[in-house]
Amino acid sequence: MNSRALYGAIEAGGTKFVCAAGHGPFEIPQDCREVIPTTTPQATLEAVVAFFERIRGQRGPLSAIGVAAFGPVDVDRRSPTWGSILATPKAGWSGVSLTRPLERFECPIAIDTDVNAAALAEALHGSGAGFAPVVYVTVGTGIGGGVALEGATIRGLLHPEMGHIRVRRDPRDQAFPGICPFHGDCLEGLASGPAIVARWNARLGELSATHPAHEIIGGYLGQLAATITLLLSAQRIVFGGGVMNGRLLPHIRAAAARELGGYLPVEERGGGFDRLIVEPELAGQVGITGAMLLAVR
Repeated sequence: MNSRALYGAIEAGGTKFVCAAGHGPFEIPQDCREVIPTTTPQATLEAVVAFFERIRGQRGPLSAIGVAAFGPVDVDRRSPTWGSILATPKAGWSGVSLTRPLERFECPIAIDTDVNAAALAEALHGSGAGFAPVVYVTVGTGIGGGVALEGATIRGLLHPEMGHIRVRRDPRDQAFPGICPFHGDCLEGLASGPAIVARWNARLGELSATHPAHEIIGGYLGQLAATITLLLSAQRIVFGGGVMNGRLLPHIRAAAARELGGYLPVEERGGGFDRLIVEPELAGQVGITGAMLLAVR
């Protein structure tokens, strides 16, 4: 049996849980990975436990488990609800502990948001390597952002919730009320995947290249990018998620440039908006890579 440390990783998403085990983020054997549909908390977490029980039986005990979870999630170890999903629109998941079922493996458990873990992965091994701070923004069923700085992620009262900032409405988009159950027309309420479908009865990638949706959504996300740059002096902002496509990124860059109005030395020191605002290098592996890094670190 291999004597090297064996780590577990979970990318806990709203539609699927990706589970893996290996000796590091790029040392995951093919038979040590499984995708579990996100259904009820009991069924989903039982399948997660069964996966790691199989791994333990085949390869030995786990040294640590890292969890990169959809949010909001309690990441404060001093809190009695540490490791639990907080108030979420995901039916049945509010108050569910992601860490308690894993205690049976008798190893340290680390948990962070999926976007914080993704920011860490891109900062250390992806398109943010050599830059700081690195911000990862995911645009999909929801909108979230995470921050990595000096090998750690930023936490505070909770964790970054960038999807719920307010943005100025595009003049062509005044009638849509937004879909966020908490804030209506916050960024997530306007620019997430479900908000796009609610507005135009199609996903962004299904609309023509000349459809104004690309410029409108890119404008909202560009406001976010400008805000991030002003607040954090970010050197690299990585946009990922299911809504992102090749048509959207140029609009985000252009909108961010308009918002900043030449105020920051993005061109002189940052190499321009094409280098400030980028796609993820790790692509579909960013979540599980981040979760594995949480375990290893």
